Amino acid sequence: MSALPDTHLLVVDDDERIRGLLQKFLKRHGFWVSAARDAAHARRLLDGLEFDLIVLDVMMPGEDGIALTRSLREDIATPILLLTAKGETSDRIAGLEAGADDYLAKPFEPKELLLRINAILRRMPPADAATGDAAMLTLGEVRYDLDRGELWSGAEVVRLTATEHQLMRIFSSRLGEPLSRTQLVEELGRDGGQAQERAVDVQITRLRRKIEADPKQPRYLQTVRGAGYMLVGD
Repeated sequence: MSALPDTHLLVVDDDERIRGLLQKFLKRHGFWVSAARDAAHARRLLDGLEFDLIVLDVMMPGEDGIALTRSLREDIATPILLLTAKGETSDRIAGLEAGADDYLAKPFEPKELLLRINAILRRMPPADAATGDAAMLTLGEVRYDLDRGELWSGAEVVRLTATEHQLMRIFSSRLGEPLSRTQLVEELGRDGGQAQERAVDVQITRLRRKIEADPKQPRYLQTVRGAGYMLVGD
């Protein structure tokens, strides 16, 4: 379970002991790790460095992890894994709605953190995806590059989170086929249950904002009554 070469993680936690333990543990497993003590410190590091994933504690003084996630999502698509001491589904959903890719409730086993990090990183498209004649799926004003896993609006790449990337790959490989929430949870590699199915709904809502002219009346990422969700192209 070793890290990919040069994978750079940012750990953000106001607890110095936990921050240090996470940094040492992740370094032992092959990651390059930077650490920040709060949101302001994290912003300074993000201004000058690029990271492959951010491990972010929710309960911090000042700007908390959910607020920081929401703010970062305006500019970057770097995967974010939230650490929270809260077990309520509503708090986890709030993190996903803010743009997080996954969450892990404290206390947790370090091995589970490692599994979650590696699962998120596997969902990201490779940086050196093949170039050449692109196979494009047209969704109105938006185009999805099937080979590179990139979403385009005009000449601009639309930032997608790791989970949004995976959802686009799942739907585009099965165009016109309804997929139930249970199927999507399984395809995403998540544990089952109503909380995860609700989390899928949140991710679908966020993805619609990026591909639909009117997310409230979706034309492309459709809800199929009694069956789930389905992606159709032009």
